[in-house]
Order: sequence, then C-alpha cells, then structure tokens
Amino acid sequence: MSDNHLIELKNISVSLGGEQILKDLNLYINDKEFITLLGPSGCGKTTTLRIIAGFLRPDEGEVIFGNKKVNDVPPHKRQVNTIFQRYALFPHLNVFNNIAFGLRIQKRSKEEIKDKVTEMLSLVNLKGFEERDINSLSGGQQQRVAIARALAVNPKVLLLDEPLGALDLKLRKDMQVELKNIQQRLGITFIYVTHDQEEALSMSDTVVVMDGGVIQQIGTPIDIYNEPKNAFVADFIGESNIIDGIMPEDYVTEFAGQRFKCLDKGFAQNEPVDVVIRPEDVDVVPLEKGMLRGEVTSVTFKGVHFEIIVDVQGFKWMIQTTDYEEVGNKIGIYVEPDAIHIMKKSKYSGLYGDYSSFSDEIDLLSDVTYEEGDGNG
Repeated sequence: MSDNHLIELKNISVSLGGEQILKDLNLYINDKEFITLLGPSGCGKTTTLRIIAGFLRPDEGEVIFGNKKVNDVPPHKRQVNTIFQRYALFPHLNVFNNIAFGLRIQKRSKEEIKDKVTEMLSLVNLKGFEERDINSLSGGQQQRVAIARALAVNPKVLLLDEPLGALDLKLRKDMQVELKNIQQRLGITFIYVTHDQEEALSMSDTVVVMDGGVIQQIGTPIDIYNEPKNAFVADFIGESNIIDGIMPEDYVTEFAGQRFKCLDKGFAQNEPVDVVIRPEDVDVVPLEKGMLRGEVTSVTFKGVHFEIIVDVQGFKWMIQTTDYEEVGNKIGIYVEPDAIHIMKKSKYSGLYGDYSSFSDEIDLLSDVTYEEGDGNG
C-alpha cells in the first residue's frame, strides 16, 4: 500500500437479494482527498460507502484502512463518520447538545466539549446558535449542525451520502463551496456520494464514475469531462454528441461521410470508434464554410447560451451557442481537431449521444397515461 493511501478496497464483490451490486471493485483513496462516487441510482455507489463505513460486509474482497484489514471491525470502531441526506439530528436536544453528543460518549471533559463545540459552530458559520431548538432551524442550518456533529469527534474520514439532496438549488451551491472549504481547512478525507455530475465536478479532487456495480472511470474532474473513457461516462458527465466513426489512421477520424483531423492515435486501421464532441465545442458557421451542414430543428434559451438541435444527415446534434438561430435555418458546423475525442467501442455504444428524442420528449409525455394506484409511484 502506498504511503499516501488511506483506504483500499481490493476485489470487493457484494450481492443483495440475489442481485450482484458490486463486481470485483478495486479502489484506493488517498489521505486528505475529496473523492466523489458518481453514478445513477443503483450503480453501487452507496453500497461502496456502506462497506467503507462498516455497515455492510463484502461477500468477497478486503477493506484496508492504513495497513490493517478491517472487514470485521464494526462501524463505531472505524475512524469514520457518516452524514446522510436525512440528517438524523436529535429533535429533543438543542444545537449545542447535538454537536456534543459524540464527545460525551468519548467521555471528554466539560471544558473540552465546550471548546470543541464552539470551534465547530465557528467552522460551519453557526456561532450563537448553541441554545437553538433543532426544529426551529432551516434545512441548510440543520445540515450544518449534522456536519459539525460528525466532525467534532475528529474522524479521519467523513462519508457523505447525498447530503445536499434535500436542499434547494441556491443553498446546494452555497453548501458545495462551504463543504470544499471545510475539507481543505481540516485536511481530512471526504468520500462523497452523488448522482449530480455538477456537484461532483465542482467539489472533487477525484471522481469515480460507476455504473452497474463497476467503476467506469477514475480521474480528476477535468480528465473525466475532457477525456471520457466510454459513451456512458461521456453522456453522464454533461451533454455529448456521440457519433459512430472509424480511425483510418493516427490523428484522422471519419464520421458523417467526412474526414477530420483529431489528436488521437493508437487505434487499429479503420477501427470502428465512438466520436465524442461536446456541444460547447461546436462552432456554427455560414453554410459554405461548414465541415458538415444541417437544419435547426429546436432552439431552447438557457440564459447564457442557446441550446440548438441540428439535424445532420438524420443524426441530431446538440450545439450550445451564444448566436441565435431560428428553427428551419440551414447552418454549417465547424469542429476543431482538439474538440474531437475518440473512444473505443463499448457495451454503451449506440445508446447515447443522438438528440433525436430531444424535441419529441414533450409530445411523448403527453401520450403517457397514468393509472392511479398502480403501485409504481
């Protein structure tokens, strides 16, 4: 184990109710790292968190803290603390006593407890709230109390399971900044679980993208966004146009009947590939200057830019541009070599990246009829 590795999960497999949740998962987490497990519901991210916390024992594999195997060590004996989306604060205790709870279990002196609670309240910007009733606090304030309580006992690792899920958008954004600041100030490891890609990209040192109990990619937010490993990652992290192509030779790709220069190499000659182009990297140009040409089928105003859907030979591209285009306009599309990213084909190929459904989604929704009491809510 490297000196900087705090936690290592080796060949972890878990099945629950006959269904495999994690398959041979390997992951190491560094000391003082802010690492986020990101993926859709059911991808295995919360199960991974529960294994680190000790709430769940893996069927196979080893959980290592420092250099010790801790598979059989119960949660309260691991140097971790967990914050859930439901904060589980004690409603009959005031703010001070909620934060002091773990310290009292550790049999700390009254002086120590008072000093620590004061320090924690200052850390989460709740000075002067000591005597407040928990039920009188807003969601954001309750979240801060939960963070203060979890950090008061000096855990080496803080586990956060969708902790901002119950907050409104503005408060979430504020708390993202605050959590990152707290993590940097205290210098402890945060392991964060979310399905919100923006949250993952804005806060993390490292992002672990998961699907189907398998890690799809690990990297910095910039790496994951700019160099996705497969169509699932490219689609899950932001919007992507993912087009079928081939690699005739190094630094050249072919798609939509045209050849383009790119920065990728190392593929077999004429190997089928997935070509990823982010919507913000596509330039709208006059028809005659376009590498490709298409017709605008949908325009949505997004505040900073317009999101336009363009039909190019039956494939619907998404383009983000500050220039307004009307539906029905014929436009040219220009793509620089560094905007083209080539990925190997995977089981996700062909599932994402064509926005054909984009303008039809509303029509489809109006066709769906819901039967009351069908048990699917």
